[in-house]
Amino acid sequence: MGGGELPGLLVNEIGGIHGILHGHVALLKKHFYLITMKEFLENRKHMSKKVQAIYLWWHKPIINRELLQSLPNLKVIANSGVGMDHLDLKLVASFGVKMANAPYAVSSSTADTGMALLLASARRLVEGMEYSEADLLGVEVTGATVGIIGMGSIGYKIALRAKAFEMNILYHNRTRRKEQEEQAVGATYCEKIDSLLQQADFVMVVVSLTPQTHKLIGKREMELMKPTATLINISRGAVVDQEALVTALQTGVIRAAALDVTYPEPLPRDHTLLKLKNVIITPHLGIKTDKATYMVTEEAVENILAALNGLPIPSEL
Repeated sequence: MGGGELPGLLVNEIGGIHGILHGHVALLKKHFYLITMKEFLENRKHMSKKVQAIYLWWHKPIINRELLQSLPNLKVIANSGVGMDHLDLKLVASFGVKMANAPYAVSSSTADTGMALLLASARRLVEGMEYSEADLLGVEVTGATVGIIGMGSIGYKIALRAKAFEMNILYHNRTRRKEQEEQAVGATYCEKIDSLLQQADFVMVVVSLTPQTHKLIGKREMELMKPTATLINISRGAVVDQEALVTALQTGVIRAAALDVTYPEPLPRDHTLLKLKNVIITPHLGIKTDKATYMVTEEAVENILAALNGLPIPSEL
């Protein structure tokens, strides 16, 4: 890879499980001199001063104090998604490094994933793959009540989709949406999460993982839900108490669960959740479409260039 005058961008690798996608390389090379972690570690003394930005793809490379100390010209870290729970934000900030995520690129595809899980669980599509005529009745989606916990950009797009399915929409959020935004999707605000849990047929969890939201949905919350209700988690695995969820599913406290996230990811092959018929688990598919992943990289490029040029960063944390 030739250096030129382009700013150095550190990435984990190109291709592979934790590498940036090959289809994104041309876009990145247009603006940056790409440096993989392998190249950096093999020639740390030469490469350390070249790196001005890091692009995290699926949480890699791992950001720690040692790496930050070795990059004197690092100005910004761009994340390929919304959640930043894999980063020590205070540590990064202590080095004067700015941080950005990609909330706009991921909202539609993640909302699609949430609705897909809702529909698949409601109509028992996974169970139905093992053909059986007997006792395979699902539940109706039209006219049902969905409770959205976290009404940011993703949550709001779920509400738009739920409206198209003629669902009743409740939501709980730290701050209430504007009246016109509520009216546009027909959403009703629940100031208390308990009120939402008691009314919803489908509870959709769409919050960031923070110390405040860790195990936000636990035994008490599940016991507030209807026994016919379904829990859908597209946020982070640790937002739901998985041990409490296993018990709730086994004892009929709730009807079913559909999870795009777990802790850890992937689950151990002998984990109880993988053995229950009333659970659907997908491997964190949230944003995984060709268009969405490319848009994520486009958003990252925009954020990095803004930071390097001293301009306001569109998605700065």
